[in-house]
Formats: sequence, structure tokens, C-alpha cells
Amino acid sequence: MNYKEELDKNKKLITSIFGEIPNTSGIYIFARKENGFKYAYVGQAKHLLTRIAEHLQGYQHIDLSIKNHGLKTESNPNGYTVRWLEFPEDRLNDEEQYYIKLMANSGWQLRNKTAGGQNQGKFEIAETKEKKGYRDGLKQGYKNAKRDVKKW
Repeated sequence: MNYKEELDKNKKLITSIFGEIPNTSGIYIFARKENGFKYAYVGQAKHLLTRIAEHLQGYQHIDLSIKNHGLKTESNPNGYTVRWLEFPEDRLNDEEQYYIKLMANSGWQLRNKTAGGQNQGKFEIAETKEKKGYRDGLKQGYKNAKRDVKKW
């Protein structure tokens, strides 16, 4: 299955669980509760439905958490729910920052790595790993290949 086919499949899955989500600009919030803890992620998107669906096939921190815990359904009560609010594109940075603060001040443990926004002055609110370059990838590839050859 190619990227577009998987994205379309994810859009259908999300709308079947959470109802119609517009593909307009706005803020979205993934949230879940488990064992008395509340976890959330706040994001912004120019195309809400598309961006929310992309999280089901990505590899960012929140994407992996969604893959691990799934979406909230009857059979998965601890999965993520998603909520959204429509805003014009020129307000996305401010609204994202507002909702990140609101969720944090309301006792949610945020999965966001930054305080939001796409503008200058964006700052990290969680630990981030040092970005890896091409040579780091090669080293890891050699390391994985040696490990695999050793097994054989």
C-alpha cells in the first residue's frame, strides 16, 4: 500500500470513530487517560483531517504513542481521542500555544516537544535527542548489519 492509499484508509478510520472532521485549518488535541494519568498532544494544521490521519503513519514521538496505545474505541478505552477547533491560518501559532498552556495548566502530561508555534522564538519544553546526520545513519546501518550477520 502506498502513502496516499494508507492516508485515505486512515482518514476513513478516523472519521468512522470520531465523526466528520473538516479539512480546514485549526488546532487538534489528541488525549487519553489511563490509571489516573492524563496525556495529551496539541497540534496545528492547515488541513485538519489530513494532518490527524498522518499521525497514524508517522514516526514522531506522538505518532509512536498513538500506534502503541491506539485510538479510543469500545474495545480500547485507554486509547487516544481527538478533538479539534477551526481557526484561520494566521491564528494557528497563537492558538496552539494557548491550548498547550491550557492543557498543561489543567494537569495533562503533554507529549509536545515544544511550546508550539511555527515562528521564531519557538522553544523546547521536553527533552529532545540530538538530531542525527547521514554519517550517523551509516554507522547505525553497519552496526545493524554486523548484528544480523552474527546471528547467521
